[in-house]
Amino acid sequence: MNWSPRPPTSIRTFFRDAAASRSVLPDRSPTPPDPPSHRNAAGDAHRSDRALAPVAGVLLLAITVVLAGGVVTAALAAPAEPVEPAPTASLSLSAAGDRVTVTHRGGDALDASGLDVRVSVDGEPLARQPPVPFFSAAGFRPGPTGAFNAASDGDWRVGESASFRIAGTNDPAPEPGRTITVEISVDGRPVAALEAVVEPG
Repeated sequence: MNWSPRPPTSIRTFFRDAAASRSVLPDRSPTPPDPPSHRNAAGDAHRSDRALAPVAGVLLLAITVVLAGGVVTAALAAPAEPVEPAPTASLSLSAAGDRVTVTHRGGDALDASGLDVRVSVDGEPLARQPPVPFFSAAGFRPGPTGAFNAASDGDWRVGESASFRIAGTNDPAPEPGRTITVEISVDGRPVAALEAVVEPG
């Protein structure tokens, strides 16, 4: 019979305990991180957008106010164009029959091309007004004189007279004893308002 010696009891006990201890050792391998939550990311982005919206609104309002203030400042700072004063002239009026005559007695020379003449008889405006300067026009006899004639040199100076004749087709007629009023302006600026009683022609 072959006999093989058995290891001592203390050795067998050691290996058994070692094997048991390996089976109960905790797993020390690193734990993978949890995947990011898409829901949380979307929620954070939504909250961030809501937080930025009021800030953007305030900035736009501030920019608008600044731009408006700049426009107002520029408009106020722009120099105003100087207003040219109306010419000063002393004129006199006479009316005899259908002829109306205005004489320049003193003051500035008047530019005939900028003249505007409005005629009334007893407060009623003529149906057709004289388009001075002119040579022939509806409601007036042809051939006005002085600055009222289109052939004049353009300046109505002191001592010069200008006249026109009202045709019978115009209304009201300048009959003797009626009051005729002539308003004269140059380039839209009033110069004189004259009155005279119509004398027999």
